[in-house]
Formats: sequence, C-alpha cells, structure tokens
Amino acid sequence: MSRVLVAGGGAAGMFAAITAARNGHDVSLFEKNEKLGKKLFITGKGRCNITNAGDMETLFASVVSNSRFLYSSFYGFTNQDVVSFFEELGVKTKTERGDRVFPASDHSSDVIRAMERELKRLRVQVRLHTQVVKVLAVNGQFVKIELADGEKIAGDACIVATGGLSYQSTGSTGDGYRFARECGHTIVPCAPSLVPMEVKEDWVGKLMGLSLRNVTVSVYEGKKRLYQDFGEMLFTHYGVSGPLIISASSYVGSIMKGRELRLEIDLKPALNEEQIDQRIRRDFEENRNRQFKNALGKLFPSKLIPVMVELSGIDPEKKVNVISREERLGFVRLIRHLPLTVTGLRDFNEAIITRGGVKTKEVDPGTMESKYVRGLYFAGEVLDLDALTGGFNLQIAWSTAYAAGSSIASL
Repeated sequence: MSRVLVAGGGAAGMFAAITAARNGHDVSLFEKNEKLGKKLFITGKGRCNITNAGDMETLFASVVSNSRFLYSSFYGFTNQDVVSFFEELGVKTKTERGDRVFPASDHSSDVIRAMERELKRLRVQVRLHTQVVKVLAVNGQFVKIELADGEKIAGDACIVATGGLSYQSTGSTGDGYRFARECGHTIVPCAPSLVPMEVKEDWVGKLMGLSLRNVTVSVYEGKKRLYQDFGEMLFTHYGVSGPLIISASSYVGSIMKGRELRLEIDLKPALNEEQIDQRIRRDFEENRNRQFKNALGKLFPSKLIPVMVELSGIDPEKKVNVISREERLGFVRLIRHLPLTVTGLRDFNEAIITRGGVKTKEVDPGTMESKYVRGLYFAGEVLDLDALTGGFNLQIAWSTAYAAGSSIASL
C-alpha cells in the first residue's frame, strides 16, 4: 500500500482518488474550496455532460490538442467504462443529440454525490478548505506536499489534478502549473478555449439574444478556412456565442494574437444560391406592392430583418417589384455569406476550458507519471489537452485520472 496525495477535488481529482483507493492505496484528497466538484456542478449548464457515446474515431477527432497522447488512456478507460462506472454508482444516464451523455436526472449534483459516496466508502480522507501550495521532490522523487498553513505531508505519490484557468471563481487559478514548473516541467502557454468571440461590427448588439439554428459558420484567415460547421449560434452584446462559436474558438485561439479573422454565416445552408434566389422572387411576387423592409417576414426572424435590410444596401422603402436583379443577387450572396470581423476571444471567466498546460511530451502517456519526477502524476485539465464541447473534455479527465490512479505501485 502506498500513501497517495491528490491535489484538487474536481472531476479528475475525485476520480483519480477513487481509482487509487480501489487499487488498495491509502488516499488523501485536498481541495481548497468548501466542497468537491465545484466546476463539475456547473458543466453542461448544470446538467453535467459526463462523456460522449461516439466511437473512438469520433473521440480522437474531437480532441484539438495532442490527441495521440490520449491513445493509451482513452482505450484504458473508455466512454463505455465511464457510463458503466456511474451506472454502478446508481447514476442512470441518457444519450442525447450529438451522442452527449447526461445523468438521466439532468442534475450534475447527482454525479458529484455519487462520487462523494464512493470516496467515503473507500475511506479516502477528504480535506476541504485545504490548499496545497507546494509539491516537493528530492533527487527526482516526490517526497511531500506543503499546505497553505505550513503543514507538510509526506507521501509515496502525488496526483496533481488542479484544473486550468477557466472559471476561476471555482478555484481554477493555475496552481498545478506552478507545481509542475517548480518540478522542472515546461508549461505550454495557456489561453481561454471553448469561449465566445468578440466582433467589430456594432450591429450585432441589435441582435442580442437572437439564436440561429441550422446555420453554417465558417472562419477564415485570409483565404484559408480555419473552421466550418453546421448547427446553432447566438448573438450577444459583444459578438457571438453558442455551440458553433464555442467550438470554433478551439481552432482559432492559437492564431488570433491581436489579428482579426473573418467569420461568415450561411443563413440558408440547405439551399444553393439559385434556390435562394427563386425563394426570394416568389416572396417578392407575393408582396409585389410592399416595401422591401416589409417583404422578408418568411425569410428571417423579425429581429434579423432590419439588420439584413441595412446590410443589403437596398433602400428599405423601395417596392420589391422595382428591385433590380443585381440588387437581388447581392442580397442572395449576403444571405449565404453574412460577414463579421472577429477581433478576439472572451477571457477565462467565460471559457469552458483552458488550452495549454503541462507539456505532454514530458509525461508518460500510459501512466500520467512525470518523466522528471518519480511518483508525480498529472490528470485532467492541468495537462496540455483540450477538446470540443460534447462531453469530450470530461472524458479526458476520467481517462487520464484512471491512468494515474491505477498506475501507482504498491510500496
């Protein structure tokens, strides 16, 4: 039996502690907040999207940074294993659109409570309101941790699962990066990911709160397309958000660095330009004596109409029966390529996850053990791993935590 110390009581920390305890170790879990799973509580809008039921190809394709590093851990503890684990703990699950897996109750608190019960059953010592401030190694071997009150606790192994920098109000303040750096590790620069975008155009403010479904969003750097997908998005007072935008941020965050990108919205992706033109001509024929601004009710949500009229350059008072072919075709192009200028991403307070972290080349992918310090392990968001929305980031947490917790040798 080894003495295992786990820093961080989020998803990865709790699961690493459970796994280590199930493997017969004496485990202590340290969490600086007043309760466990504070960030887990708010994930999936409080519903907790615990994993994604897609096949392995989908899982790897949805990891944006360092997917190859996860080969051993994803196969070592799969998405099916996650579902089985929670079902065994009494948390029934359901699979929704996009293969997203949620607790059947729609309550993240059920996921956290089930893990707390298991920690208690396994006699894991859980210390709340307890912040780890140092992880100490001697001659390349982990020896002890130091707490904020000066207490030092020796152990055979330490699992750092302190999260990233997103949702700092939940305690994710980057402590783990400091621990890793002090033990000789490289930290890949951190940035917000899965985060809304800010845009230059002020007309988006007029659309605040408007959600668009079944649209295609594309993001370009010059002529190079960086991202394209179909789904749902949302206008905000500062720019754009929603599932499509959040996912796009994973692909563009690393290259923004003060530059601007072009974002285009295809409002009618199911139709080609000729079909849209036919549709507009039909609507114009039905409204032939009406003004342009009053003839678009069937094409767009009412909130969007004044903006589309303004951007079209067509006189809003103009009767539709005198709109020229050139004007109409220009309007068709606007519908297919509604342009926005992305000026930046929102900050860590609105980011779902952190991009960057402990360099994966310095960590054993099969065990999550540091290649520099024996007995030091990493799990979850503290590592330079990030994925799209849809349960993939929590799968990373479970799989890496399992690898760490199950790889510690008995001393």
